Amino acid sequence: MDTDAAPADFIAKWRGHWPEWSVAEAFVAEDQREVAAAWFALRHELTEAAWADGDPRPGEAKLAWWREELLGWSRNRRRHPLGVVLQKQPVPWILLADSVPALFASRGPAPDPDQAAIRLEPFAEGVAGIGATLFADAAQPPPSPPPPRSVVYGLLAERLLRQGQAAVPESIRAEASGDPTRAWAARLLQRWAPPHHGSLPGRLQALLVRERLQACAEGRSPSSWSRLTLPWRCRVIARS
Repeated sequence: MDTDAAPADFIAKWRGHWPEWSVAEAFVAEDQREVAAAWFALRHELTEAAWADGDPRPGEAKLAWWREELLGWSRNRRRHPLGVVLQKQPVPWILLADSVPALFASRGPAPDPDQAAIRLEPFAEGVAGIGATLFADAAQPPPSPPPPRSVVYGLLAERLLRQGQAAVPESIRAEASGDPTRAWAARLLQRWAPPHHGSLPGRLQALLVRERLQACAEGRSPSSWSRLTLPWRCRVIARS
């Protein structure tokens, strides 16, 4: 674990995977942008460890380290650079720490879509619980958290976009008459409602994931037209 790097290094790594965020973050309050980027970078570090290809042991060790680190954050201790931005936030990091083992348990191929979702529910609940309080505005009522199952589908979509066919449940692979990756993307879109709950940064991030997932379901790369209309779609989310 590289604890000598700066928070910006890990945030830049995440931004490299999601360059669309440079458009979406314009609709986030300026004082929340660094926290939002650090939060998504943390989620990326966790899911990358869980779903990395090859030998699972390094990822398992990394997640065990992260669990200890998040428990430390709940006790006002930190080692990882992202903690410089996140640890001081008044949120229950212990919820996320307790959900890390379930994230690793989601690594293998699931037999069917329901099992794929069930495996991720504990981690999704941790993510939803943190996100509901991380961006709360003391001057306004806190945002209603997204349903955990909605967070589950967003995580399954991110996994599919990262791993391709390796992330597809076994029953979808057996049933698909064509590309099982496209079939699973289409199934996820049917089950995953557009983002209407949760924090604004979370809804914007979900919009970006859904856009890529839609392109995957249609067997195409995200179009230049979609990129041109992204500011308008982000504005709609910000006003909802």
